Amino acid sequence: MIVSVILGHPHLGSFNHAITETVVRMLQDGGHSVRYHDLYAEGFDPVATYEEIPKGAPLDPAIQRYCEEIAEADGIVIVHPNWWGQPPAILKGWVDRVIRVGVAYEFEEGDTGEGAPIGLLKAKVALVFNTSNTPERREAEVFGDPLEGLWKMCIFDLCGVKAFHRKMYRVIVTSTPEQRRAWLEDVERTVQKHFLPT
Repeated sequence: MIVSVILGHPHLGSFNHAITETVVRMLQDGGHSVRYHDLYAEGFDPVATYEEIPKGAPLDPAIQRYCEEIAEADGIVIVHPNWWGQPPAILKGWVDRVIRVGVAYEFEEGDTGEGAPIGLLKAKVALVFNTSNTPERREAEVFGDPLEGLWKMCIFDLCGVKAFHRKMYRVIVTSTPEQRRAWLEDVERTVQKHFLPT
């Protein structure tokens, strides 16, 4: 399988990086072809211009490459922290610029954009790994877990990826080395479960 792995975290030594390194290693050990992007390290520009929004608009070659990769992917893995119930802006900008009409979804002929889109992504499974400093009970009672709705319903369901799984690791700021090792073991099991060796 071709698997796209996208990381959105600014600190090189973060637990998000440790998760991503584990994901990439497990996928490569399983015989998968990995297309890995650390958006901060690559200096990804998250700002979509008005001119690039329409279907078929000319794209910056770097954005075109991201679009081609996500269209070819058999699986997708996203890793990011929970910031204000959202991904960091750089990752939101990646969604705006890459998960685009004509690449990830399409409208029926004659539909001017008001109808339900048709998903185009061929990925069979999408995994999202998140970190948070909000305890689970407070997240559920106060915020209602907005990341689940964003990634599952607003992005992957809409774009045709029906097998979706998300894991949240918390509370990072008070976690021990033992907890982090256990979480990385859970990452390994999750990747193994959803991406069988080729």
